[in-house]
Amino acid sequence: MTEEKSLVKVIVFQLQDEEYTIPVDRVGSIERMMPFTRVPRTATFVKGVINLRGVVTPIIDLRERFGLEAVENTEQTRIITVTINGMDVGLIVDAANDVLDIQEDSIEPPPEVVGTVEAEYIQGVVKLDQRLFILLNMSKVLSGDDVKQLQEIDV
Repeated sequence: MTEEKSLVKVIVFQLQDEEYTIPVDRVGSIERMMPFTRVPRTATFVKGVINLRGVVTPIIDLRERFGLEAVENTEQTRIITVTINGMDVGLIVDAANDVLDIQEDSIEPPPEVVGTVEAEYIQGVVKLDQRLFILLNMSKVLSGDDVKQLQEIDV
């Protein structure tokens, strides 16, 4: 009898030249870019809010959150809605590419420095064929304080 390997299903998205993943069970939807309402006195990476199927959802620019260079939105730019610390949040990414199954035992701990993204946001890395995927630690992408600030947004 063969032992069942544990698989993690992830959404793959792109920021700059790197490929990142988020577990599918954290993802609500993947949306095209849409107009959002700017909110004063929020962190610079909070771009505003959208009304997504009746839910007011804060929009976070992941490039800005990770300290990457800003770029113009393109046809490929997407908003990935995720649940972080019990709150729905939209993440602006350069492109959403694939859904993959990753074997849990192939996830390696994050190296000390991965590109330009702070290691605290990274849960691990996976090498698959010639590709390197960075697994995001969603609860670190937005801290408890960030979530508290987002929950206090008046629209």
